[in-house]
Amino acid sequence: MDINTKVLKKNAFRVTKERGVTASRIRIPGGHLDAKYLGLLQEIAEKFGNGTVHLTTRQGFEIPGINMRNIDKVNKLLQPIIEGLKINQEIPGKGYTAAGTRNICACIGNKVCPFANCDTSEFAKKIEKAIFPNDLHFKVALTGCPNDCLKVRMHDFGIMGMTEPRYEEYRCISCGACVSNCKKRATGALKFENFKVVRDEEKCIGCGECVGKCPTNAWTRSEKKYYRFVIMGRSGKKNPRLAEDFIIWANEETILKVILNTYDYVKEYIDINAIGGKEHIGYIVDRTGFKEFKKWALQDITLDEKSIVKDNIYWSGIQY
Repeated sequence: MDINTKVLKKNAFRVTKERGVTASRIRIPGGHLDAKYLGLLQEIAEKFGNGTVHLTTRQGFEIPGINMRNIDKVNKLLQPIIEGLKINQEIPGKGYTAAGTRNICACIGNKVCPFANCDTSEFAKKIEKAIFPNDLHFKVALTGCPNDCLKVRMHDFGIMGMTEPRYEEYRCISCGACVSNCKKRATGALKFENFKVVRDEEKCIGCGECVGKCPTNAWTRSEKKYYRFVIMGRSGKKNPRLAEDFIIWANEETILKVILNTYDYVKEYIDINAIGGKEHIGYIVDRTGFKEFKKWALQDITLDEKSIVKDNIYWSGIQY
């Protein structure tokens, strides 16, 4: 059969090694979904695929072994999942309308993990709503604390939950648990002065370790949510590297706006002659310079008074 592979891939189906056979890619923003949708995935896999389901590195699902003639039927079966996860869609029943922006990943967050400072899945869904569908190749990931279980520093945009710990002296019994734990597991930002704990704001990374170790609740997490926002990490062939800090103590509104502004920046500077017409965002930043990216990224943004923006960023990594 005659297949337009560009249309195929934009509809979130993969070109495979076997002629006439494809694989369906299913988005799961934040890596969290109701269990009832697993039955629908099973139905698609057994009825139209080869009976297997692949769990992708980006917390989505991929169903291989689908005959390309059955794409329309698969898209109809995917509709309840797309609607249930509230994913933006141009034409109901026609599946996904883009495959460029990759599935947004997230750790399990503070609904389950005692170390997490934020609800990563909910924030992931907000980002998904704002940026999908889009054909540009962006990778976004969230983690609830600086433990970085999701390895967000390997993504174009990494979002790391922070908290500004609150200290109530009258609750403190000077046991030293928070000071000892911060020294062993974090940055040593706490110390004793006159039998009370003092926090070094420059050393504090907002991890919340002090909160978890305090037996009297003298330390609590701030009501306001903050994030460490890191940018332009990547794997790949030429220059794999870790993302570097861009904004520390950022809020959700700022992060969303920076990501949306970056789409405008990429549309302005992307090399349409790059392989596949999909020049990686990090290489665009390398080519234009960080200062130019920063100008676009912070356009029309009013930063939180606590936010710290890096004046310049120098990436290292491995050079080939």
